[in-house]
Amino acid sequence: MTGFRASRIAVFLLFAGFGVCISTWAVHIPTVQQRTGISAGALGTMLLLNGAGALAGMQITGPLVDRFGAGRVALAGALGMALTLSLPLNASSAVALAAGLLVFGVCTGITDVAMNARAVVVEQAAGTPIMSAFHAVFSVGTVLGSLVGAATLAAGWSMPLTAVVLGVVCGVAALVSAPNLIRARPKAATAAPTDDTVAAAPGRRRFVLLGILAFLLYLAEGSATDWSSLHAQDALGTSKAVGALAFAAFVAAMTIGRFTADWVSAHVGPEAVIRYGCAAAAVGMAIVLLSGVLPLTLLGWVVFGLGLSGAIPQVFSAAGNLGSATQFSRVVGGGYVAFLAGPAVIGWLADVVTLRLAMAVPLLAVVVCTVGARAVRPPVRSDAANVRSEAADPCT
Repeated sequence: MTGFRASRIAVFLLFAGFGVCISTWAVHIPTVQQRTGISAGALGTMLLLNGAGALAGMQITGPLVDRFGAGRVALAGALGMALTLSLPLNASSAVALAAGLLVFGVCTGITDVAMNARAVVVEQAAGTPIMSAFHAVFSVGTVLGSLVGAATLAAGWSMPLTAVVLGVVCGVAALVSAPNLIRARPKAATAAPTDDTVAAAPGRRRFVLLGILAFLLYLAEGSATDWSSLHAQDALGTSKAVGALAFAAFVAAMTIGRFTADWVSAHVGPEAVIRYGCAAAAVGMAIVLLSGVLPLTLLGWVVFGLGLSGAIPQVFSAAGNLGSATQFSRVVGGGYVAFLAGPAVIGWLADVVTLRLAMAVPLLAVVVCTVGARAVRPPVRSDAANVRSEAADPCT
């Protein structure tokens, strides 16, 4: 197996294990809430603690990647997730749950940034877009984790057994990747001259624009993830089971789209993937908002998911290629904030207007992204300025 193939497989395993860990916790939230006896409001606070931990982990990851390399940091984060997954799953009190979610969140944030930074390096070695495929594998991991979690619940497994088995699965996936990830060493401190502050300013502005794109795209994705099913129930009067088809249509379209987005990006460029993908997503959301029948609503969610699927990987790839792991972590962190805050904004607006009108927020978000798609256009730079974030890389 070549070095590049081994590196690509290692990153695939990281993304898959990440998805399994995240979905395993999500599937067991109702069980944990029942065991700890906390209210829905208290649970919401606990989930915010989890998000706060993830954001904290993301912000410390940039300097760690610069010093130790994305591969090593991603490995540490993935092993940390596998080990700490049992903390929230087995919490017996509100205090234990809060502490467990905070620690698990930190490991989640570290892994998220580092594995995406490592994916950028592997994509650079490939010389062709492959970032969307990594995110597609994450989607597959979430589906597998959800199915396995549902199966263990149906089989009556105890929570300690579930946590150990799935934690071991995720840990083994990380350990299989370990030899490749450990060999990916950080580059010695060499960089292009920085005397030209005028040239540095566009780079900073581009990071800001990429952060805005990540924020808006994750806002749209988070809103669809949390509200698609409820929107179908509210707007169409469907049952919970039928309403869940809206979420299933969106997730399935996102997964399929991510497996094809790399090919599209290689042929038309990342800017076109975002510009025309978000335009399609806007059409899909418009269909959802105007539809009065379930089949048309499902079609709208499929179009929305397909259009949105390839956008975030293009933003992460563009941010990673700018060379600053610290700035990259801020772009990812900004997107994560929107993923958490977007659904909350929809809920607040739904109380003031209607849920149908509130869902115009993700529509506006993707429309703005069509205008800002130029931020992912590869910059023209000299060979001296083209600095790799890792050296002695086994995939080169």
